[in-house]
Amino acid sequence: MLIRPMRTDDIAQVASLLRTLALAFIVHDSRPEPASTFLRENDRDGIARYVAQGFVYHVAEIDGEIAGFIGMRERQHVFHLFVGTPWQGRGVARRLWEHARAEALAAGAAPPFTVNASNYAVPAYEKLGFVRTAPMMEKNGIQFNPMQWQPAPPWR
Repeated sequence: MLIRPMRTDDIAQVASLLRTLALAFIVHDSRPEPASTFLRENDRDGIARYVAQGFVYHVAEIDGEIAGFIGMRERQHVFHLFVGTPWQGRGVARRLWEHARAEALAAGAAPPFTVNASNYAVPAYEKLGFVRTAPMMEKNGIQFNPMQWQPAPPWR
C-alpha cells in the first residue's frame, strides 16, 4: 500500500469513491434534498474547491487503484476519510489516519483532532482512538457524531 498526496488527476476517482460510499453509508436515510446537496458539495468540483481552500488530501493506492483517501481541514479536522468496501477492515483507514496525523504534527498542528463521523463510521473511528464528544447531531439534514482524538501526554 502506498500513501501519497492526492494529485489533481486523482480528484475524479476520489469523488466517485466518495459518492458510492456516501450513497451507501451517509445519505441513504436522508431526505432527497439534503442528500443531493451533500453529494453536490462533495463531488469533483467540491473536492477541487476544498483543495483550493487549503485542505490536505492523501490517497491510499493498492495495485495502482485508489483504495481510500483522507482530507484534513486546517490540519486539525478529519473532513473526509473513506475506504472502498473491498479494502475495509484491512488497515487502510488506520494507515491514512496515522499518515495524515503525522504530517499535521510535523506541520505544527497539535491535538485534539476532530471528526464528524457518520453513524456507520463511529466504530471505525473508535478503533482509531477517537471518542464521542457529544450525542448524534443533524445539520442540513445529515446526521453526524462529533468525535475527538486526544492522546495521553506526552504526545510527541
